[in-house]
Amino acid sequence: MGCDTCDMSDAEPVHLVTVDGYWIDETPVTNQQFAEFVKATKYLTVAELKPKAEDYPGAKPEMLVAGSVCFAPPDEPVSLENPYIWWKYQPGANWQHPEGPGSDLKGREDYPVVHIAWTDAVAYAKWAGKRLPTEAEFEFAARGGMDGKMFAWGNELKPGGKWAANIYQGRFPNENKAEDGYRLTSPVKAFPANAFGLYDVGGNVWQWCSDWYRPDYFERLAAGGTARNPQGPSDSIDPQEPGIPKRVLKSGSFMCSDQYCARYHVGSRGKGAMDSGGAHIGFRCAKS
Repeated sequence: MGCDTCDMSDAEPVHLVTVDGYWIDETPVTNQQFAEFVKATKYLTVAELKPKAEDYPGAKPEMLVAGSVCFAPPDEPVSLENPYIWWKYQPGANWQHPEGPGSDLKGREDYPVVHIAWTDAVAYAKWAGKRLPTEAEFEFAARGGMDGKMFAWGNELKPGGKWAANIYQGRFPNENKAEDGYRLTSPVKAFPANAFGLYDVGGNVWQWCSDWYRPDYFERLAAGGTARNPQGPSDSIDPQEPGIPKRVLKSGSFMCSDQYCARYHVGSRGKGAMDSGGAHIGFRCAKS
């Protein structure tokens, strides 16, 4: 596990892990699959609920409306130091309305469901008789038996001159050339499967894992020799946002670029607050 060539300190060092057998979904959960869950349970996602004032002290009342964050690329080149420049909180954005009011899922039944918080993913997995994969399980599956490779499909970013995943092409974040055919998400089987027959284990949408996030976790694992079925640390800390517990995200998304957040590298890691989703966050399930 891990990546020593990605220039990402939380993905270092590369270390040995073994996992017992398990099943993992062929694709991220789709809009159609999530709709079946909602129809059966009447479940409301975090993005569909009005934020509580006590959870956001100091927030103006007019800002406490149900919604989620959407990619809002600027018109001109900008500094990559401040990601808030290309994110916009969109009232009314949720899994049924990915870009906000006026957008819908027509023709996107086989696209990955997005605007999914960790708690939403756990609720679906429980209903489906499954669970979220551990980070180790996700990375083992994503590698498809090709240990040591840079990507889930090998070492070439663009094998045979063709894009192997839905990631960002062009100058991030203002110029998306969409050479892979998609500006936002893509159908879950739009790109070739990896050697294990799994789709979208790199790019398209970030996917939740069960593990807590700590940037030093791989260092801890490496110090103990080969780790067997690691379940993640017992708690979470993110020095960039102390006090906000986070869970691990894997695979990168359609927004990942070699200029910023190239976390489609199979050994890299992401992180997210449990009550937060976004236009590029989905999940897949596993089962022992």
